[in-house]
Amino acid sequence: MTDPTTTHVTSWHAHVYFDAGSRDAAFALRERIAARFDGQMELGRFHERPVGPHPQWSYQIAFEPGRFAEIATWLALHHGALDVFMHPNTGNSLRDHRDRAVWIGRSHELNLRALGA
Repeated sequence: MTDPTTTHVTSWHAHVYFDAGSRDAAFALRERIAARFDGQMELGRFHERPVGPHPQWSYQIAFEPGRFAEIATWLALHHGALDVFMHPNTGNSLRDHRDRAVWIGRSHELNLRALGA
């Protein structure tokens, strides 16, 4: 039986953060992710500027909830010196980014004004 108070997660996003000094490491990790999870996730564009609420350069990994344990575990073990911000997608972007986030590596302050906060 489904609990009607449980929020439904339609997907997850992981955002790999980098800067000019870690660009090559971020690109190499992106290639490893693409090879390891081919067909199991979608890779977003390689943004060399802050986009939306993200305070650093980043790229996105989008995946289904059933892949969370596998992808999050792999990222935890292979992120190197890069930081990864992960959030569910429930239809409430502000809460998903502010209250339901998972960090791998260091956390960063998000620009929540970009989400209407």
